[in-house]
Amino acid sequence: MTLWTRVLVVLAGLMGAAGVASAAAAAHVGGGSNLETAAHFLLFHASALVGLCAIGLMLGRGRVVLQLGASAIALGALLFSGDLASRALMEVKLLGGSAPFGGSLMILGWLTVGASALVARRA
Repeated sequence: MTLWTRVLVVLAGLMGAAGVASAAAAAHVGGGSNLETAAHFLLFHASALVGLCAIGLMLGRGRVVLQLGASAIALGALLFSGDLASRALMEVKLLGGSAPFGGSLMILGWLTVGASALVARRA
């Protein structure tokens, strides 16, 4: 397993943990739909990252493209969810445009993952 893959799996673990914590906070502390949405995006994309890393382990050609897409998904989910969570819990925007930029980055990441299948070859 490459360092890049290990970093992605560590991020997936952190995103999953943050997603569970966000869901619990939304249920018990408050935060409304923004915090629930942040939790959902973290949990869904954490699972997806683990799956993408598993696929990447089987690839020779196309692995880098897949990892670039997975990295974009991870960064996008963190920006998007972080912005929503900070709005819900602290009533502060993370950075100007973090949520829309993060969402766009996730879309680009998923398109890149899809494109990786066009060049993929088994290792």
